[in-house]
Amino acid sequence: MRVTICAVGRLRGGPEADLISDYVTRFDRTGRSIGLGPVTTHAVEDRKGGGIAAEGDLLRRAIPKGALLCCLDERGRVEPSPAFAKRLAGWRDAGRGDVAFVIGGADGIDPSLRDKADHLLSFGAMVWPHMLVRVMLTEQLYRAASILSGGPYHRA
Repeated sequence: MRVTICAVGRLRGGPEADLISDYVTRFDRTGRSIGLGPVTTHAVEDRKGGGIAAEGDLLRRAIPKGALLCCLDERGRVEPSPAFAKRLAGWRDAGRGDVAFVIGGADGIDPSLRDKADHLLSFGAMVWPHMLVRVMLTEQLYRAASILSGGPYHRA
């Protein structure tokens, strides 16, 4: 199952970019043998100042056709890592070819896009900078692949 991360805001170099690159590489390497990956990322940026609706339109265009849609949202479900791994495996085992994780900008995700999500996922009640959410998502993807492959990364 291919994984696409669609996010508002360009990620420039720096520690966040380094962490994301590292976790994506680990996920792709670990996930390959269990039918997960590769990960691709699409960063969108509303240069015309159209707000959350314009960001939503850009995000919609970045989502692969037919992909299962999972939006990262503070109103979403908080899941322990093993449950997230089980959810990914369930989507894969159900024959989903693509899953798209959507990360909004400073104002969140356009409600019309969020309402179409197959799943809403939250990293807790706190609000996180969207650049850190990308790091946390890629780490959790790698952790899920490690859990599913029986690797030693996750110790619970």
